[in-house]
Amino acid sequence: MTDVAPTGGAAPAIRPGFGRMALYVLLGFSAGLPFYMFSTVLQLRLTAHGIELVVIGFFGWVQLLPTFKFLWAPLLDRFDVPGFGRFWGKRRGWIMLSQLGIFTSMAAMAFTAADKSLAVTALFAVLLAFWTTTLEVAADAWRIELAPTQDEQGPIVAANLWGYRTAMVAAGSGALLVADRTGWTQAYLLIATAAFLPFPLLVAMRPEVRGGGGRWVALVTGLVASAVILAIAAAVTAAIGSVVLQLAVAAGISSKSNVTPVVLIICMVPFIIMALTLRTIRSAPPTVWFRKSPAIGPYVDIFWRFGYGALAILAFVSLYRMGDVLALNLSKPLVKSIGYTLTQIGTADGLVALLSSMAGVALGGWLTTRWSQSWTLAVGAALAAFGNFGFVWLAHQAPSNMVLYIATGADQFGNGFAGAVFVVYLSMLVNPRYPGAQYAFLSGFAFLLARLLAGAVGSMQKAIGYDAFFVMSGVLSLAAILFLPIIGRMKPRAPDHETI
Repeated sequence: MTDVAPTGGAAPAIRPGFGRMALYVLLGFSAGLPFYMFSTVLQLRLTAHGIELVVIGFFGWVQLLPTFKFLWAPLLDRFDVPGFGRFWGKRRGWIMLSQLGIFTSMAAMAFTAADKSLAVTALFAVLLAFWTTTLEVAADAWRIELAPTQDEQGPIVAANLWGYRTAMVAAGSGALLVADRTGWTQAYLLIATAAFLPFPLLVAMRPEVRGGGGRWVALVTGLVASAVILAIAAAVTAAIGSVVLQLAVAAGISSKSNVTPVVLIICMVPFIIMALTLRTIRSAPPTVWFRKSPAIGPYVDIFWRFGYGALAILAFVSLYRMGDVLALNLSKPLVKSIGYTLTQIGTADGLVALLSSMAGVALGGWLTTRWSQSWTLAVGAALAAFGNFGFVWLAHQAPSNMVLYIATGADQFGNGFAGAVFVVYLSMLVNPRYPGAQYAFLSGFAFLLARLLAGAVGSMQKAIGYDAFFVMSGVLSLAAILFLPIIGRMKPRAPDHETI
């Protein structure tokens, strides 16, 4: 990859207005299609093959990967993808590479859909999560560069989430309907093909970089470089996965293990480390190495600007979407256990979920331009909790399409609203000098604790049952409201001077 200077916030040559909104609907669609394929759809696929619920819960840890995107996000700010970056620019170059990664990973999942080797299934699921996350990092950085104020962020976030949630619903619903009729291989190939459709559209777009050379030379160079990068990523992932599996076996972890206490201890580690280092960070001059470092400087900047308030911010963001993440990992197994078919679940995840989600996103995006952040965040938490409580009601009703539609609609409306206001909030915390790295850290950390716990949901369900589990997930969403009086008054520290 080509080493370039970090971006400082100059907007790429994308016109504001309809063109910008359409672009972010497209980017949201590209990122949304794969998500269910390594989460809820994969869980149903494993359920269909008779895999134990606790083991299926372990697969929830695949969703942990996006929480660690801060580890490679600085690369997206600092390097161009060979070929693609030269003609289409840094952000689009990474997006195009990511789409190739998404297509190849999902095609591999299609051809291993029998799940005869759970290690192979996990490998391709992790690769799919990695490339989906990389696409989101590039798109988020570009969005923050294009729309640096809250008023500008509201509409563009709504457009992005419309595309994202439309794709999630289309993937979840479409994959289940196809799987019920023709099998899991065809379902994954269909979604892989749909996820790749934006690639030729991006290729046809006008260049972003003047003097970037010819379109076809850049395309061929980019495809060759992408093949090499994809192969390296697969090899590294397989090697790391092999080591992790060996360590798990050595530690005696199996489907009968209760991993919840260990996970809770791990969840506390980041807060302890940050609390111990905050005093040093807060008093550090701009010339100290860890403030100037391209690798960790963007993350240190967050704690330097907010001080001890950063701990309250991180506690709040960790709780805000926790209920939704936990519910996501058991909602489909619950619905399936009640007696609903894949076709019924797919239909509910189709038009009902799509319209409800889009309505929630639209209302959330609109209210962020008119209400204070504290009010919109509070309403979002309440709506998300209401959606989780709806699954308790669903579990005690006789199977009925209307009951399923009501529960699904309430859940998706709350998720859409909360998601829209939360993205705007996180975007406003970011220093425009480090849009990719800081948004990756904040949005990743926001789901770290939730996704750590998500891998233990099978153990939790065995211990407390479905009812108590969904009540707990809803209460966790409401608990985030307790932090709003504190974080609503926080202002970042004024910069001393540029650190990189």
